[in-house]
Amino acid sequence: MKKTTRFRQLLASPELEFLIEAHNGISARIGEEAGFRGIWAGGLCMSAQYGVRDSNEASWTQVLEMLEFMADATSIPILLDGDTGYGNFNNVRRLVRKLEQRGIAAVCIEDKLYPKTNSFIDGDKQQLADVDEFCSRIKAGKDAQADDEFAIITRVEAFIAGWGLDEALRRAEAYHAAGSDGILIHSALASASEVLAFQREWAGRSPVVIVPTKYHATPTDVFREAGFSIAIWANQLLRAAVVAMQETARTIQREQNLRSVEDRIAPVKELFRLQGASELQEAEERYLPKRQARSRALILAASRGSALGELTEHRPKTMVKIRGRPLLSHIVSAYNAAGIKRINVVRGYLPEAIDLPAISYADNADYADTSELVSLACGLGSDPDDSMDLYVSYGDVIFKRYILDALAETEDDFAIVVDTEWHESVNRGRAADYVSCTQPHSRRAFYQQTFLERAAEDLPENSIHGEWMGFMKISAAALPRFRGMVATLAAEPGSRKAKLHELLTALVRNGEQVRVIYTTGHWLDIDSLEDVVAAGSFA
Repeated sequence: MKKTTRFRQLLASPELEFLIEAHNGISARIGEEAGFRGIWAGGLCMSAQYGVRDSNEASWTQVLEMLEFMADATSIPILLDGDTGYGNFNNVRRLVRKLEQRGIAAVCIEDKLYPKTNSFIDGDKQQLADVDEFCSRIKAGKDAQADDEFAIITRVEAFIAGWGLDEALRRAEAYHAAGSDGILIHSALASASEVLAFQREWAGRSPVVIVPTKYHATPTDVFREAGFSIAIWANQLLRAAVVAMQETARTIQREQNLRSVEDRIAPVKELFRLQGASELQEAEERYLPKRQARSRALILAASRGSALGELTEHRPKTMVKIRGRPLLSHIVSAYNAAGIKRINVVRGYLPEAIDLPAISYADNADYADTSELVSLACGLGSDPDDSMDLYVSYGDVIFKRYILDALAETEDDFAIVVDTEWHESVNRGRAADYVSCTQPHSRRAFYQQTFLERAAEDLPENSIHGEWMGFMKISAAALPRFRGMVATLAAEPGSRKAKLHELLTALVRNGEQVRVIYTTGHWLDIDSLEDVVAAGSFA
């Protein structure tokens, strides 16, 4: 049913109906959720939410813009407090067309001069419009509407201006004859005597709307018995919000914390609900292209790094500062730069010292008596999600983002990155994970796929093709197989000290193809104090 039709039903209802004030999209939705069947877009509150006076200081186009948000946020009809129509007959007919375009069901215009002043501010000093001129606004508005059920309500301000009942009736009759769909009779008295007197004399010639702001103590049953069509609660939502905001602001300023207010205000998720955030998520599922399997990372950072001496006395190696930031922070930043935000870190030595935000953690309580394979098993066990690709790396290796990009380009179930400059590690006599591959690094290897044959720390130099950099990618499809193999190996008593290069060899032995991506440099394994110094330049 059209909103205009639904408003007409409220207007013609034999029962007293109610509209609630709203001044923006979220207050309109709150009003609808509370059970109201219509909204009053009041001039006072629409102006106040902009922080200006109710004297047409907010332009009518600004009002239209807010109305559009309100109409989009709700399914119930909206009656706009259109002040005087923002000008003469020409302004009114343009206003009606624009309201219809935005799905507004009705407008109320008042018989005062433009620009208007709020009726409760020196009302007896305010000038009323000439009756014939105001009737021209009504006629022009009715002629301009495209939808026959769009309603124009005329607000009689005779009581506000101190002109009495006879003038109120004279004006209402003229407006009714000009095509008004209903009369809003307004009063600033603390009692309902004026509006009740008008209703008795009007005798049901057209629907009558009231705004009981000043005579709020009058029982609602009085309005029902009198036969009024609609009662408008015209400003209570904004006034309630002002009190709550003032008290909350004073409390926060005074206490300089949120402890005493957080339990008394709406949770952020309630704002998301009122904004319709869940609908957007559902729409994204329907309309956005399905992405390839997303990726997550598992960082093994259980070791102390005792070779760094005092640097790791009170923190694990992954938390040693590099250019003022923990080593782990640099690693996480590199993953984030590659679009990988879901990161799990396996801790061991002083786990409480690893506390970077937005990261999940798993702990290897036996880190002192185990090695990399057991830490990997701990990490896999803490996150059983096999819906996305997994990147595995170490918590003491910093790297440039392109290494992850190179891995991301492969569609193989298993892929590793191998550094072609492996001689430096041999010459320095440091432990390294050397690999033998199906072919050495060459131009041909760039065009033809290369796969791992074996990985170990003690490969003969004549069979070494590179140094594994500690990066491994496992596809989502291969993760269940990978989990099974890791769990089996980690359960073997002789594997408690096993390192990941042994896992790589086991994968090949089990018939898996491990793709090799050759690169040159752009990573650094932090094993010594010299490496810590070098990392400062690298980072």
